[in-house]
Amino acid sequence: MNEPYLAEPFRLSIKDMVGDLYELYVFINGEFVKGKEAKVSVWDHGLVYGDGVFEGIRAYSGGVFKLGEHLRRLSDSAKAIGIDVPLSAQEIRDVVLEAMRRNDLSDAHIRVIVTRGIGRLGLDPRNCKRASVVVMTYPFPPLLGAKPVRVLSSSIRRKAPNSVDARIKSLNYLDNILAKFQAVAAGYDDAIMLDVNGCIAEATGENVFAIKNEVISTPSLTAALPGITRATVIELAMGMGYPVNERPMTLGELFMADEVFLTGTAAEIAPVAEVDGRTISRGAVGPITGKIIAAYKACVTAEEHLTLINPGK
Repeated sequence: MNEPYLAEPFRLSIKDMVGDLYELYVFINGEFVKGKEAKVSVWDHGLVYGDGVFEGIRAYSGGVFKLGEHLRRLSDSAKAIGIDVPLSAQEIRDVVLEAMRRNDLSDAHIRVIVTRGIGRLGLDPRNCKRASVVVMTYPFPPLLGAKPVRVLSSSIRRKAPNSVDARIKSLNYLDNILAKFQAVAAGYDDAIMLDVNGCIAEATGENVFAIKNEVISTPSLTAALPGITRATVIELAMGMGYPVNERPMTLGELFMADEVFLTGTAAEIAPVAEVDGRTISRGAVGPITGKIIAAYKACVTAEEHLTLINPGK
């Protein structure tokens, strides 16, 4: 019997699914392999249960932006769910830089993944004897593009702090994916997620900021990730003389805002043109948002914030 067991759509190659990325080097558990050869065990609890944590990081102009801050957050996330990371922060740093060099990248998105590891099935974490570590580096434009985006408020609620604390950047993004699905199905770019009390938490992968009368506000971190880009923007805005309030915020505040923008490592800074059908800042980049974007672009290439990929060159 020589007929294939599965129909053609189920026999897609890695190249069919990820294109040129399959030629890039990926670090998996101590070795670098080409993307087309990279494999994760079907018994890995990161795959089976979404049991793990990750970081999204960016490199600009030959340096990795705020790498130390990202690795500290990775360590905090792993500690919070009881994963013992088998590599030190210095070792992960070295792997990230080596991955950038092997892939000959100076500007890239970097993903560091730590899973509970391979083990017998069952929810008991003791089934996994050693965590798995994966590092990927790849070209990646701003996640939401360069134009102002349209967002809707999602019916999907962020659960924190009732269950998984939002400070844990876990592999389980199903709530966020469902909210994104809802936004895309309705013809929007992204979704604003509320917490269980009806206050703004964050977008599907970004923190939220609103500007009213030159005062900048962002939701408190009860149900939102403490974003590295968020913290950078707060510092830049205060340095420019703008007051920044971190507090509970309602959806109505976005409707009435002069300007709204989203921040995240993958998205960078994304101006918002519309929230639930309400036009914000005439659908264009607002003046203060524009200043913050310019300051952020200068910040991410400032040497004091970069870990150089090829120091000395």
